[in-house]
Amino acid sequence: MRKLALAALVALATPAGAEEKPELVIYTYESFVSEWGPGPQIAANFEKECDCTVRFVGAGDGAALLGRLRLEGQRTPADIVLGLDTNLTAAAKETGLFAPHGIADPALDLPIPWEDDTFLPYDWGYFAFVYDRTKMPDPPASFEELIASDASIVIHDPRSSTPGLGLLMWVKDAYGERAPEIWQGLAPRIVTVAPGWSEAYGLFVNGEVDMALAYTTSPAYHLIADQDDTKAAAIFEEGHYMQVEVAAMTATSDQPELARRFLGFMLTDGFQGVIPTTNWMYPAHTPAAGLPAGYDTLAVPEKALLFPPEEAQAKREAALAEWLAALSR
Repeated sequence: MRKLALAALVALATPAGAEEKPELVIYTYESFVSEWGPGPQIAANFEKECDCTVRFVGAGDGAALLGRLRLEGQRTPADIVLGLDTNLTAAAKETGLFAPHGIADPALDLPIPWEDDTFLPYDWGYFAFVYDRTKMPDPPASFEELIASDASIVIHDPRSSTPGLGLLMWVKDAYGERAPEIWQGLAPRIVTVAPGWSEAYGLFVNGEVDMALAYTTSPAYHLIADQDDTKAAAIFEEGHYMQVEVAAMTATSDQPELARRFLGFMLTDGFQGVIPTTNWMYPAHTPAAGLPAGYDTLAVPEKALLFPPEEAQAKREAALAEWLAALSR
């Protein structure tokens, strides 16, 4: 009886014709939805123009995102998955759980051509090992120099983390059949394999390791947020592997029009203008105001490495086996 009475009161208190705002559910990685990440500001910006509610759901790092979606299958409540990259898009397409974005000729400022009708980029960068200039005046200039040094490093688990998987692809692309040899050499340098970004980079910030797997853009965080110019990315002569982060709508979304609208918004200043100083990556489409001051000081690799999605998928299991074998010795 109490429930019936309460329901009646709610009905009387609700104006005739009033409707709840539609909700857009977006699966992404934990750092994206943190208070210092881009999620809160992007949600607020989109809600101003969509008359909807945006709900970001932190679901682990990129590889974990795909694992969760596979587990949920067509029952997933997600309308959009944001946080995969080109090392995972071929596997993601094979699930049949994603729908075309429907955006013809998206305006992108990437250093590579883009022709994917399902996955749409929102940022990009180069993987790198970040160090402290005051503690390491002569950083290694290659993986082989890193192996020969006494530097301690932290990396990410490639089974759950897109940066971790990116490092596997980096070594594989740069060294090919010599990749197992490189991993055997790197193993003594690795203090720990962290499950995700926050745990890994936190060890470096706290001074527990000399170098951390991150991006060439990561020093911008220290420079802009902390006015600290002591952090830098070591540039390796064999080149640096790129990461292009993407989003896509699910095939089972109950808000398909709203999902496509968000993907279109993703390439506007309301989204792209937030990325450089919250996700600390290059935006997929340069905002009207350009990049923040400080980005012009960042090191830029002379050589970019990147496997096409299908090739990355084909090499993934072998690269993972090589990594596991080297670290288990």
